[in-house]
Amino acid sequence: MKVLLFNGSPHAEGCTYTALKEIAKTLKEEGIESLIYHVGNDPVASCKACGACTKLGKCVINDKVNEFVELAKDYDGYIIGSPVHYASSSGATVAFLDRAFFSASRSGQKIFPHKPGAAIASARRAGTTATLDQLNKYFTINQMILVSGRYWNMVHGRSPEDVYKDLEGIQNMRFLARNFAWVLKSIKVAKEAGINPPEQEEVVWTDYIR
Repeated sequence: MKVLLFNGSPHAEGCTYTALKEIAKTLKEEGIESLIYHVGNDPVASCKACGACTKLGKCVINDKVNEFVELAKDYDGYIIGSPVHYASSSGATVAFLDRAFFSASRSGQKIFPHKPGAAIASARRAGTTATLDQLNKYFTINQMILVSGRYWNMVHGRSPEDVYKDLEGIQNMRFLARNFAWVLKSIKVAKEAGINPPEQEEVVWTDYIR
């Protein structure tokens, strides 16, 4: 079993990475492999709403989004980490995930549905709950299993050293990781017992304006 950890910070080894690293360490103790994927510092284009992914099977914009979606196919769960920028997720995180989840869904790829997902936020001070609410929507719109810790999944600090001083926050990363491992193991046992994800109905689209 493998978990893909997404680092939406422009800093490869900053505060968000520090929280994800604690999660990765605990997952390893639970026998779960993981990889931290860094979105990087290159500009990330927003979705063009062109619908080309329906025909191409991938996003028409050729950047790391397609690389991430291809990588995600081999993972059993996903944890999205973002710093707080202006009381919400980083712009790169939003642009990246909008296209990743949309293109994977509209191209018919069954990558994310019925897999566990979790979000974490890193902030100096405030904006974390708004960020978590924003990130969790990517999971709920894709029929994913939302995994929690024992508190809201956030850490505070201006530097990685500060994050480790947030004892409750860093501990909650371990709670989250253990809960995530438990969900993955439960899904594995369920599959072995012949309990599969629910059958899917054809999606109905209802427009409000006639």
